[in-house]
Parts: sequence; structure tokens; C-alpha cells
Amino acid sequence: MMKALIFDCDGVLVDTERDGHRVAFNRAFAEIGLDVTWDVDLYGELLKVAGGKERMRAYFDKFGWPAEAKDKDAFILDLHKRKTKIFKDLIASGQLPLRPGINRIIDEAAAAGIRLGVCTTSNPDSVDGVLDLMGPERKKKFEFVLAGDVVSRKKPDPEIYNLAKERLGLPGSSCMVIEDSRNGLLAAHGAGMPVLITTSTYTINEDFSEAVKVVPELGDPPNVRVTLADLQALAASAA
Repeated sequence: MMKALIFDCDGVLVDTERDGHRVAFNRAFAEIGLDVTWDVDLYGELLKVAGGKERMRAYFDKFGWPAEAKDKDAFILDLHKRKTKIFKDLIASGQLPLRPGINRIIDEAAAAGIRLGVCTTSNPDSVDGVLDLMGPERKKKFEFVLAGDVVSRKKPDPEIYNLAKERLGLPGSSCMVIEDSRNGLLAAHGAGMPVLITTSTYTINEDFSEAVKVVPELGDPPNVRVTLADLQALAASAA
């Protein structure tokens, strides 16, 4: 029986990567005078690295570090802090809305007594900004948010979902996860959790063979694609 519903953030709650995080990274680079631009295709490649700080480090390791980066760790932390503030401002501006069906499925789950959580590699402040889009009442329904560096090994490692199981006191088979990427799918699957995929801009062509179902979105009326009853049935069939 499904007792918990766990969401990834980026690409699941909001389709943030192309027009949110990528834009925020580029504005942060410009803010400190770096001649660095991550275009749409390059950012798609960089997304293979989970975590914003890790993504920047991988980029600079490959293409060269700026002269300003005398202390690489401090440089990355400062740049990521700038980027997070820019991203939160983008979210707050309303330019990046919640994906169709998110509020609906949260309301259905909460009404049925299903416990709610978030597991993401994103910075906690960024996630907080996304959850604000739901309004305070829905936001309060989330029992936990595991984000950023709360674990040492990020997706596709299952550590964050194993931690979620500990927090919930539930076996993986009692949790349903909604993810949008192969890294997220592998992480949740590795923790023994069934996964529904809602594809996003950058992930539509990824391999989702381990997922219990793949849809373009959860959907709102009249185009509902996934209901709570659907999730419960999928979880039961995967157990």
C-alpha cells in the first residue's frame, strides 16, 4: 500500500532547468565578470552531473578555472550563493509556474492521508522558493524536504532516498516517487521505491525502462493523465 509520495523538485514541480537554473547560472557568471555562457545544448550535457556546485566544478575542470578562483571551494560556494539568489528571484517573479497537476495531486494525497516529501539535489533555498509557489497551506503539508548537501553522494546514488525511508520509517515499497530524470530514477529505484516519470525539457529522450510509468505531465482537468488512484495502483503492482 502506498503510504508516502515523494517528489523530486527541478523538472517535476517546476520545469526549471532550461529557463530557470541555466539562466541563473549565466547571470551569476556575468555578475562577477566571467566570460562564460551555458547555452541550451551545453547545459543539457552538464545536467549529467547532479548538483549545481558539482556542475560548475565539472565545467571549470574541463574548460579551465578563472584567475579569480584562487580558492576553488570558496569560489564555487560564492558563485552558487549568487546563483541561488538569482534563481529564487526568478521563481518569485512568477515566470516559472508549477507544472500541471502538481497542486491537484498534492491535494488528493493529503486528503487521503498520504505523507508527502521532497528529495532533491537542489539548494534548500531554491527548493523553498519553488514550494512557496504552492501557497502556505500546501507547503505545510510536506513532512520533510531533503535537499542539497544533506547527503554526501548525490543522485544517481540512492543515499537521499534511503534517508527518506529512515525519516518516514517505511519500506521503499510503501513509497511512490515522482522523478523526471534517469539519475533520479536510478536513485529511487536503488532504494527500492517505485518511480513514475514526468518527462521534462531535458529528459524526454532518456532511458526510463525501470519506471512503473512514463507520462509527459500529471495534468489538470480536462487533461488529467495521472490520479492518486493511478499512483496507488502502480505502487501496488510494483510491490
